[in-house]
Amino acid sequence: MSSLARPTHGRMIGGVCAALARRFGTSAGTMRVLFLLSCLLPGPQFVLYLALWVLLPSEEVAARRSW
Repeated sequence: MSSLARPTHGRMIGGVCAALARRFGTSAGTMRVLFLLSCLLPGPQFVLYLALWVLLPSEEVAARRSW
């Protein structure tokens, strides 16, 4: 498993689904479909997505921090 960071390539909006897909070893498309299906259920899914977008570093920032 890789570290949790938003990729610079292969992301659609914020890169949150792509980061989660990379972390858990699935495709980004699968993670996006799961997110859209979860939005049909009651809960704070959209707020969680926005929070992860703000809190997760991009790959560039994470690479600079690891030096």
